[in-house]
Amino acid sequence: MIYLDHHATTPCDPRVVDAMLPFLTEQFGNPHSDSHEAGRFARNAIDQSLRTIAAIVNVPPESVVVTSGATESINLALRGVMMHPRCKRPKLVICDTEHPAALEVAEDLQRQTIADGRAIEVVRVRVHPHDHSLAGQIDLDHLQELVDDQTALVCVMMANNEMGAIAPMPSVAEITHQAGALLHCDATQSVGRMQVDAKRLDIDLLTASAHKFYGPKSVGFLAVGNGNRRVRLRPQIVGGGQQRGLRGGTLNPASIVAMASALQFAMEDLTDDSKRIARLRNLLWQRLKDGVEGIEINGPDFETETTTRLAGNLNVRLQRIEGEAWMAATPEIAFSSGSACSSTEALPSHVLTAMGLSESEARRSVRFGVGRFNTEEEILSATDQLIASHRKLVG
Repeated sequence: MIYLDHHATTPCDPRVVDAMLPFLTEQFGNPHSDSHEAGRFARNAIDQSLRTIAAIVNVPPESVVVTSGATESINLALRGVMMHPRCKRPKLVICDTEHPAALEVAEDLQRQTIADGRAIEVVRVRVHPHDHSLAGQIDLDHLQELVDDQTALVCVMMANNEMGAIAPMPSVAEITHQAGALLHCDATQSVGRMQVDAKRLDIDLLTASAHKFYGPKSVGFLAVGNGNRRVRLRPQIVGGGQQRGLRGGTLNPASIVAMASALQFAMEDLTDDSKRIARLRNLLWQRLKDGVEGIEINGPDFETETTTRLAGNLNVRLQRIEGEAWMAATPEIAFSSGSACSSTEALPSHVLTAMGLSESEARRSVRFGVGRFNTEEEILSATDQLIASHRKLVG
């Protein structure tokens, strides 16, 4: 199989596995048992890992809360702000193209109230349409209209998981903070793939997940505060008082060491990886464009000097067949029709329909994600197979 679905998950880097293994066998101490050396060794390894993560995303080390991944981080951020006893504003503003992990939390919060009994109001911000030069990016004018003195939280992802559009976070932060609201950024697709500086971008709550940057699954973090303003959260998991009471439960040293190692390797290799991955993505697109009649790009253009799209992302629309049929006809290539977390549903991509594509156009679309370990030979082989299977399907 040729794996071209790196937005869904990435393989664990062998260097990360090497860093992780000792904490599964030799150094197995409970990091909350500080009465003996085994526990203290594990605690010190975690503390160093959190300092590494904090330095990379530029937040105070104590702000890094370890979670089971992006979904839990998003739940803690959105529920934690809106349901905190001191929350005085009932409004949550969220982008139309957020991940289901955020949109479904927002839908659930609409059935809740803030502490004074007022119902939580959720409003959605549109993105620029597919024929716009900033296709898929959040519409800042619409955001400005929606954010007001009743807004507690604005939720905008840094890079979209389906069509790779990178949001103008400094402008989003300025609009948010001018109204006195907090900003949550789902940076799951961004951390490890681009420079992410939470303090410079002025992001109050930042979500990431290790398995998107060549670390293990089921571990991620939420950065709570960047030093610019106070952020209060109501805990969602209690019991034990770990992590300043924000998230109870015994920490897993192996996963945390692996996450920090993966992020450190990602940033050390970032420049070279990004250039090589973009080159392979461009090769993938060029060959598909030459060999598949009527194929078109969804989302922002990347054939320009300045791109607003993730280096490895390619989302394309076919003219005559549905993406699911193309995937079934090319079983040796791993690619997808959208978010892995919504792939079991029969609905078309909400990201593409939010950009103004029809249901039919959305169903005729697929996503490719090129990654660190892909080679030019794989891209050439994959495109040969994809072109051949498409020709068989269209007759």
